[in-house]
Amino acid sequence: MLSFKTLLSRTIRRKKKCRNKNKLKSQTLFRKQNPISLKQELPQPEEEEVEDIEEGFRLKSSAPSHTHGVQPLGNLYLNPGSINSRNTGLGNLHTLTDELVLEVLGLLDGNHLGVLATVSKSLYVFTNHEPLWRNLVLENLNGGFLYNGSWKSTYIAAKYPTSDIFSSGVRELKVRDFYSDYLFQSWLCANLEMKPEWLERDNIIRRKGISVQEFISNFEEPNKPVLLEGCIDDWVALEKWDRDYLIQLCADVKFSVGPVEMNLEDYFGYSDQVREERPLYLFDSKFAEKVPKLGSEYKVPVYFQEDLFGVLGNDRPDHRWIIIGPAGSGSSFHIDPNSTSAWNAVIKGSKKWVLFPPDVVPPGVHPSPDGAEVACPVSIIEWFMNFYGATKTLKKRPIECICKAGEVIFVPNGWWHLVINLEDSIAITQNYVSRRNLLNVLDFLKRPNASMLVSGTRDRVNLYEKFKNAIEASYPGSIDQLALKEEERKAQQRKPSFWDSVTDSKAGAFKFSF
Repeated sequence: MLSFKTLLSRTIRRKKKCRNKNKLKSQTLFRKQNPISLKQELPQPEEEEVEDIEEGFRLKSSAPSHTHGVQPLGNLYLNPGSINSRNTGLGNLHTLTDELVLEVLGLLDGNHLGVLATVSKSLYVFTNHEPLWRNLVLENLNGGFLYNGSWKSTYIAAKYPTSDIFSSGVRELKVRDFYSDYLFQSWLCANLEMKPEWLERDNIIRRKGISVQEFISNFEEPNKPVLLEGCIDDWVALEKWDRDYLIQLCADVKFSVGPVEMNLEDYFGYSDQVREERPLYLFDSKFAEKVPKLGSEYKVPVYFQEDLFGVLGNDRPDHRWIIIGPAGSGSSFHIDPNSTSAWNAVIKGSKKWVLFPPDVVPPGVHPSPDGAEVACPVSIIEWFMNFYGATKTLKKRPIECICKAGEVIFVPNGWWHLVINLEDSIAITQNYVSRRNLLNVLDFLKRPNASMLVSGTRDRVNLYEKFKNAIEASYPGSIDQLALKEEERKAQQRKPSFWDSVTDSKAGAFKFSF
C-alpha cells in the first residue's frame, strides 16, 4: 500500500504520459497529411513545462502487504464516503492518539492482549502491533527464544509450546478501511528500500597508505573524519569471520543483543527472518573476554594505537565492541561516549554513514541542554524519510560515505553520526583517547553532571580523578604541557593576520603610519 502522495504522483505521471502520447499521434498525423521536403523545417513542438514531482518511495521486492490491511490516513481522501474503522472500533477511546493507545496496551500481558483482540476489529489491529509482542518476548523470555517469523508467534510458541495454532492454518484478519499514519509508518519503515539519493552522496576524504604523522596532522588534530583503506588487510578476521565460522567458534556463548543476550546461532536465525522497523543489533563490549580468540584475530590499526585510557587497566570504561546486524539495523544519531574519538572497521557487509560536526545538530535531533538525553526519530529509516532532504539546504552539509568490507572510518570526538547497515554486516569498533583529545575528555569527565553523562563504567563519579591521577603518574607533566600548547594555539588564532594588521577594520581601507 502506497501513501496518498505517492499514488497522486503516479496519477500525475500517468496523465503526462498520455498527453505526450497524444501529442506524438497528432504530430505523426500532421506529417502524413502534409508531406514536406528535406529542405523544409520541421515544425518544432512547444517545449512542455516539466512538473517537479517527487518520486515515491520503493518497497523491497520481498515486502508483504500490511498484515492487517492498515492504510495511511491520506488514503481516506481517495475513498469518499468511507468511515475510518479505527475510530468506530475504539468507541470513546478514539480520541486518544495511536501512540497513547499503544502505550496503554503495553501495560497488558499476552493473555489480556489476546482477549482484547476479540472485542473489535480496531482493537484486533492495535493488539497485534508487533512492537507490543516484541517487548513481551524481550521482557519475559530474556533471550531464551527462537524467533518464529513474528514476535507474536515467537511469544506464543515459547509460552505454549504444545499449541498448534500456527500449524492449523489460521490466517490473520484483513480489516477494511482502517487508516492510521502511525501504524502504517511502522510497517513502511520496515519494508522500505533505501532511496538512491540517500546513498549517492560520498564526500568523505579517503586515504590509503598515509603515515601516522599525516593522519595526526591532517585529520586527528583538526578533528576531521577520514575513511582509511588498506590498513586492516592483514587481519585474520577479514578472511575468516563469516557466520559459519563465528557460530562454530563461539558455540553457546551469549552476546549482548539489545536488552537480552543470545548465542550467535539463535541471533542469525532471527536476523534471517526479521523484517521490522528497528532490528535488534548485536553490540557486545566483552566479546574478547568471552571468546579470547576473537580478540586475537584483529589488531588496532597503526593510526589508533595510542590509547591513554589504557592507564586505568581494568577500571577503564568499555571501549571495544563487536557489531553484527542485518540490513536496516544500525545506530541513530549520537555522539560517542566520554568525548572519545573512535574507529570502525567493516569486516563483512557495508554501512552508510552520515556525520555532522560538533557545532551542527542534525535536523530532527533534539538534545537536552545538558546533553544527557537525545530525542530523535524512532528509526533510522524514519529520519531519512523525513529529515534527510533538509540536509541539502544546510550551510554545513554532513559528511557521508558508504564504508565497505576492509575499510575503516575515523570518527572524531564530538561528531554526531548515524550508521545503517545496507546488508548483513560484521564490524569491530573501538573508542580511544590520544593526546590530541585528552583535554576534551578530562573536561567532559569533570562536568557537574558527569554522573549522568559518563558511560561504560560503574564508577562514574570518580572517573575524572582516577584518570587524571593515572595520567600524571604515567606521563608526568603531560597535562600541563598539552594545556600550554592549547593556549598557544588559541592565542595564535586570536592574533590578527597580516591583512588585518594593515587594514582599518572600520573603514575597510589601508592604514599608514608615518
